[in-house]
Amino acid sequence: MTEIAVRKLPKHAMCASDVTATLDQALAVSGLDHIAVAHRPRLLSDNGSSYLADDLAKWLDQKGMQHVRGAPYHPQTQGKIERWHQTLKNRILLDNYYLPGDLERQVRAFVEHCIHVRYHESIDNLTPADVYFGRAEAILAERKRIKRNTIANRRLQHQLQAA
Repeated sequence: MTEIAVRKLPKHAMCASDVTATLDQALAVSGLDHIAVAHRPRLLSDNGSSYLADDLAKWLDQKGMQHVRGAPYHPQTQGKIERWHQTLKNRILLDNYYLPGDLERQVRAFVEHCIHVRYHESIDNLTPADVYFGRAEAILAERKRIKRNTIANRRLQHQLQAA
């Protein structure tokens, strides 16, 4: 089942309508707003006021989505998104940015790198784009083929050296 994790912003910056607008955008980009799927995504959030609002609960019901809240004062529940934000901050804060556009370009480049270039151990050392676009099986099959050929070549080399 797909989970959509949303990071809480300061109280004055986010309300239920901001959450629903962000979720609408995520559903539209993924295509889940206009296709039938076996498992609707779940919203994983903390217990911020914007996530406890009745408006959000009604919106989630209309979309057929479940809402899972993490334990209060337990940020490990959102471990993946928290770790992603930590990595983003560590990479981005290494440089100085003098114009808002510079910072936005660096964040965009980091996101593109994480989606299209960086391999993720939790998804068989593939990129999220490979998995999303259905290239995972072909890539894994090619890796197995290369591994078989490498092992066969090494056995042959070993036999030739032993003789």
